[in-house]
Amino acid sequence: MLERLEEIAATEQLFAEEFAHTVNVCMAAGCMSSQSGLIKEAFDKEIERGGVERRCRVRGTGCMGLCAAGPLVTVDSQTPDEVLYQQVKVEDVPDIINALEGQPVKRLQCSIDIPFFKRQKKIVLENSGIIDPERIEEYIARDGYSALLRAITEMSPSDVIDEIVASGLRGRGGGGYPTGLKWTTVAKSDGEVKYVICNADEGDPGAFMDRSVLESDPHRILEGMAIAGYAIGASQGYVYVRGEYPLAVARLKTAIRQARRSNMLGSGIGGTPFNFHVDIRLGAGAFVCGEETALIASIEGKRGQPRPRPPYPAEYGLWGCPTLINNVETLASVAPIVRNGGEWYAQYGTATSKGTKVFALAGGIRNTGLIEVPMGTSLRDIIYDIGGGISAMGECKAIQTGGPSGGCIPAAYLDTLVDYESLAALGSIMGSGGMIVMDESTSMVDVARYFMEFCMTESCGRCVPCRVGTVHMYNILDKFSRHEGTQDDLVLLEKLCDMVRNTSLCGLGQTAPNPVLSTLRYFRSEYMDCMIPEPDGAEIINETLEVAQ
Repeated sequence: MLERLEEIAATEQLFAEEFAHTVNVCMAAGCMSSQSGLIKEAFDKEIERGGVERRCRVRGTGCMGLCAAGPLVTVDSQTPDEVLYQQVKVEDVPDIINALEGQPVKRLQCSIDIPFFKRQKKIVLENSGIIDPERIEEYIARDGYSALLRAITEMSPSDVIDEIVASGLRGRGGGGYPTGLKWTTVAKSDGEVKYVICNADEGDPGAFMDRSVLESDPHRILEGMAIAGYAIGASQGYVYVRGEYPLAVARLKTAIRQARRSNMLGSGIGGTPFNFHVDIRLGAGAFVCGEETALIASIEGKRGQPRPRPPYPAEYGLWGCPTLINNVETLASVAPIVRNGGEWYAQYGTATSKGTKVFALAGGIRNTGLIEVPMGTSLRDIIYDIGGGISAMGECKAIQTGGPSGGCIPAAYLDTLVDYESLAALGSIMGSGGMIVMDESTSMVDVARYFMEFCMTESCGRCVPCRVGTVHMYNILDKFSRHEGTQDDLVLLEKLCDMVRNTSLCGLGQTAPNPVLSTLRYFRSEYMDCMIPEPDGAEIINETLEVAQ
């Protein structure tokens, strides 16, 4: 079967070499919202009209990363220099086609030598923006499914797990639990039936990492799931994805069909006894379903509510069977690790946080978009070098990481290295990879209120601390936003944070106070400024006299 993959890759390479030019149009959700679909249609028509279809082809690709400059178009002309065009419009298409044999269109050109591209290390995103996500041949041409075939033909399940352990990969969904240890636990659990679940229920405000990977490189997730299934002894996998991601769902369905036809999924994969099937389950947008036990309940057709743990899903998961749950980015890291070895992956990152991390840069930053950097890159490098600095006047005030479960880090800590332990020490978390940059005009009290409103709305209501406590915290934060807070409110707010954090059933409630606690820790003066002014001594005397009279 490896020979068959090599044959497909060689055929794809020959096909690509038939064209002198390849125009790649970003067809991820961000650029499509800016009409990149119409731009691709315009390229198709212009090439046909000009009679250059034999020399030039047009492809739709996944996310190219620099969303702030979208719609993005690249032109490959079988030369070392790729041309990148930004903010392309339909009316720009003829000029780009006419420039294929000459100088690039300067008014549209964006340099590929800027730090945004040069400072990244792409492992998870190595195919994003390069291949057509709807053609399995292009994925195979870039070593796709070679790791799966190597695993099931040359390695034992324990060998695969050993490579994951050696890589130091930790869960990219937010908790940072060692992936190899989780796989080992599920593999050792008793049970004839086991399951693999890809948690694609990405719900953090400002986060779009998982969505982009699913849209740009869906076969990578399927390959990672199949390898995981082989390692733990599972023959069935589920991708639990948000219903609000229709493009990701459509491309996943296409990828599953293609993988089945190519014998990369289904029965007897690669001519071996290994069977692995993948089905999609759609979530209804409940943030709490990102929690493992709530997600399992949703797949089972029940209301998406968490249950007490233990037992953990690794021992008692989907339909009572041992279940491995990893998020999109974690599974997207599996194939490169098996292909290149755990030690190769472990060379990137820090001593305790190995590999790379994908971040979605959003907020008041120039280069909003998707990036992948080695663990241990500083916040300053991400924001001012890769991100291009603050988009408006002024300086960076704070960085919010980890979504509603994370915290707000003040600009004084910009030199902090981004890894699990460093962010936790500052009262925040890595989370799934959302990074919202705020400038000096941002009210940190309003930020805390926004995230508390989100948690209050998304609470499943099963446990009292989260159901009631988040409402009380939101009401107090709302008073401060109206400049009606008091010292007693501040004391009560801190007590509520402690109660909700320590007594809630699941991670939603346990981490809901984090944005409040971090803003109280670093921006307490803003809360003080939002209090009702206390009367001075003269006012108190006058009020006392008025009452006495």
